[in-house]
Amino acid sequence: MLLLGLLLLTVLAGARLLWNKWKLRSLHLPPLVPGFLHLLRPNLPLYLLGLTQKLGPVYRLRLGLRDVVVLNSKRTIEEAMIRKWVDFAGRPQTASYKLVSQHYQDLSLGDYSLLWKAHKKLTRSALLLGLLDSTEGLVEQLTQEFCERMRVQAGTPVAIQKEFSFLTCTIICHLTFGDQEDTLVHAFHDCVQDLMKTWEHWSVQILDIVPFLRFFPNPGLRRLKQALENRDHMVEKQLRQHKESMVAGQWRDMTDYMLQRVGKPRAGEGHGQLLEGHVHMSVVDLFIGGTETTATTLSWAVAFLLHHPEIQQRLQEELDRELGPGASGSRVPYRDPTRLPLLTATIAEVLRLRPVVPLALPHRATRPSSILGYDIPEGTVVIPNLQGAHLDETVWERPHEFRPGAWRGGRLRRGGARGRSLRLQNPGFCPCAHRSLPGPRHPPQSAGLRLRGPRVPGGATGAPGAARGAGAAAAGLHAAAARRRPALPAAPAPRRRQPHRAAFPGAAAAPGRRGPGAGPAPVTGRDARRPHACLSFPFYYSPYKPLPSPPVNMVL
Repeated sequence: MLLLGLLLLTVLAGARLLWNKWKLRSLHLPPLVPGFLHLLRPNLPLYLLGLTQKLGPVYRLRLGLRDVVVLNSKRTIEEAMIRKWVDFAGRPQTASYKLVSQHYQDLSLGDYSLLWKAHKKLTRSALLLGLLDSTEGLVEQLTQEFCERMRVQAGTPVAIQKEFSFLTCTIICHLTFGDQEDTLVHAFHDCVQDLMKTWEHWSVQILDIVPFLRFFPNPGLRRLKQALENRDHMVEKQLRQHKESMVAGQWRDMTDYMLQRVGKPRAGEGHGQLLEGHVHMSVVDLFIGGTETTATTLSWAVAFLLHHPEIQQRLQEELDRELGPGASGSRVPYRDPTRLPLLTATIAEVLRLRPVVPLALPHRATRPSSILGYDIPEGTVVIPNLQGAHLDETVWERPHEFRPGAWRGGRLRRGGARGRSLRLQNPGFCPCAHRSLPGPRHPPQSAGLRLRGPRVPGGATGAPGAARGAGAAAAGLHAAAARRRPALPAAPAPRRRQPHRAAFPGAAAAPGRRGPGAGPAPVTGRDARRPHACLSFPFYYSPYKPLPSPPVNMVL
């Protein structure tokens, strides 16, 4: 009986495939990449970029029974996501997305609609209304506490990405729930880690490619459901506590603000009604979508600066000039990044080389459209290859090298790109128009706030560049954050072999040496490609799965 059922499903799938091909016979579609084993290759974004030499910047991949269109250039991404954003504002609906997002009430995974727009407006209002004014002070306070905690660990190994992850989760927890104890922060941080690890497992992702497999026993799916149950229990507990203690017309944090504005239908708006479930998923988006992405970016910034002590020195001089004793003010405002142009350029370059999501969230064509002259039928899934677009040698000069000097005030210097002036709006991500998620309009400045960190008075001034970088990782949030830093020894901590990651050389050895004690080497050419390991199936790249963090385990 089971064999007969499988045979029937196979016949139906084949009939559907033939029917779809017959309907599309008259369209001018992008070229199709034969086979599907190429999706199992490592460094998938770079491999997809390599296919453009034969197929052009737009082509199709077959993923199960669905064809997926991949965009590999700035021109094609801008055409789809900016000029024709209405045509590609949808989101594909899959089994795992439905499970994780509570029937698509999620901002990241929900399909585009009037109700989705109202949900986004509510979440963005909660972020902006009175919260941005206090964010800078909150970040500085928590960063100072982070620095003191790192000082206590001087001389011991530390996984800096894990520390950044917990710090970011702490900031989000304060903004979302108000002042909370460390036990709650630890609980949410562990929940985020567990959910991400479970969701990205192949046994869960394969369900979106072969949906009928969900009817078979699947330990990975069972673990995902348990992680989601734990997530929902924690969030619902916080929502219940807020409803019991909040005062009408007043809000202490983002959760209070959103809870008081749901369940109220507005005259003249037919988009439906926002419910408590939308607040629930807004909280989930803030935690899961904001913790690892920020921590990964900060970790890559530290890694690049450890390999480029000359940029550390220039950043140090810029910070000393603006924040030193002779400066007119002791702080650089959040909205005034022009006073720290090199820091802004460094963040832009980190995001260009290491976007936290190399293959962007999949979009769905809401109506028939076209990209670069190719027909795109309604319902087609479109994926921007951000990593490929950022490393396109036809656009960027020496794309695999870390060169913050190519940027100037948010624009590329002449020669930074081949005859082009690329304006920096959101350098780490493709433009998403109305699908962009709530948050500050200038993420580089937001990252800079955390990268600058507090000034640390006192200490030696003649520390080697690599040691100063490690000391800054302990004392601030990037390798040139502190005004003056003590000379702390830095060396790679013992760790298990991880074949899919590239080990960075030792940070404290003399330059010019090779082997276990080698000094930092520039991250260029083939080495710039090596640390990239991403998921095998681009269509199912979730918003909560950033690029793997660099192995920057160090001794402080």
